[in-house]
Amino acid sequence: QVRLQESGPGLMKPSQTLSLSCTASGGSITTNYYYWIWIRQTPGKGPEWMGAISYSGGTYYSPSLKSRISISRDTSKNQFTLQLNSVTPENTAVYYCAGRAYWGQGTQVTISS
Repeated sequence: QVRLQESGPGLMKPSQTLSLSCTASGGSITTNYYYWIWIRQTPGKGPEWMGAISYSGGTYYSPSLKSRISISRDTSKNQFTLQLNSVTPENTAVYYCAGRAYWGQGTQVTISS
């Protein structure tokens, strides 16, 4: 069973860069042919797919976020990381990492001045 754990800041100010990490245990993020994704959920809205990184390191981003998002990985830590630049209060959400049909518990990120 794969366990995913998100980590990152809970509270940020507008214009800062959000950085969230997802550490996987019980399975390697380099295992063929899995993709590891970031999703966020805001109150009253459905989940939004943000982007993904593949088992081989290929990255895929939502067109609406492409200019501000970056996903990378550290295979030595079995970890993948989301960076979102120039955050606004509208980016307040619960952020989830997921992969292989497993989800992390989610982490609340609040953007407020």
